[in-house]
Amino acid sequence: MSETILVTGCAGFIGMHLCKNLLQDDYIVLGVDNLNDYYDPNLKKARLKQLKKYQNFEFKKADICDLPSMDTIFDNFKPEKVVNLAAQAGVRYSLENPQAYIQTNVMGFMNVLELCKKYKVRGLIYASSSSVYGGNKKLPFSENDSVDKPISIYAASKKSNELMAHSYSHLYGLKTTGLRFFTVYGPWGRPDMALYIFSEKIAKGEAIQVYNHGNMMRDFTYVEDIIQGTRTSIEKNYHCEVFNLGNNRCEELMGMIKIIETKLGVKANIEFKGLQMGDVEKTFAEIEHSKAMLDYGPKTTISEGIPKFIDWFLDYHS
Repeated sequence: MSETILVTGCAGFIGMHLCKNLLQDDYIVLGVDNLNDYYDPNLKKARLKQLKKYQNFEFKKADICDLPSMDTIFDNFKPEKVVNLAAQAGVRYSLENPQAYIQTNVMGFMNVLELCKKYKVRGLIYASSSSVYGGNKKLPFSENDSVDKPISIYAASKKSNELMAHSYSHLYGLKTTGLRFFTVYGPWGRPDMALYIFSEKIAKGEAIQVYNHGNMMRDFTYVEDIIQGTRTSIEKNYHCEVFNLGNNRCEELMGMIKIIETKLGVKANIEFKGLQMGDVEKTFAEIEHSKAMLDYGPKTTISEGIPKFIDWFLDYHS
């Protein structure tokens, strides 16, 4: 019989891609999502529609913060493994609504851990974030680096997930794998991310706001590469690990804008701004540990990946 996997945040960007990948390989997937309105729920529903085509997919609308509902779901579905991608995302929004981050990312994650323990789940894979590296100056960021100085509540909530998971691995033998995702992009991407915002505004001829006067560098990682690393994490199911999943390239934000301009055939109207609170200037993943343990090898450059996103974006909005 195929393995049963519960994926929280299944209508999210990474969640949808992961579910689709698992479903194509005949896993039995139960997707959970609260379909909240942090960004347009219609995009989440459109993603969900992609998954409902598969007979081995089942969806439950629920919030990981609602312990009784989640308990019922675990009891009925009896997942062998759980992938927790449900989270309140975004660094900037964490400045406006910090409570939402503690509620979902800390309390919600606590519920997931407790239920994994209660129902003797064989492995928990969960989303962490490159933001845990905070203001670290040493590049590239390595899993061995200290991550004790988060510069946003979002980052602090993700670091707390790693600490909580470590506790459950130590106390109860629960197998946990944390994945530090680095600036994930691609088709079906999030509307609060720079690539989506810039593409939308440049296509409409509207001005874009570029922070830190354009001196920003990110390790942009294509979603299919992220899925490959996540899938291997599910299969390997290590006892207690944390991995960087990035592209191992530190790219200039202005370079991303140039690719968008070229693909759309439109020149961007740029308003340069100062560095925003909570933002870091550079992210850059060292991936030696992921290569060794997950056979991880990202393949997609931004010059290949960004045009793929824009093709999807134009089609979705047509």
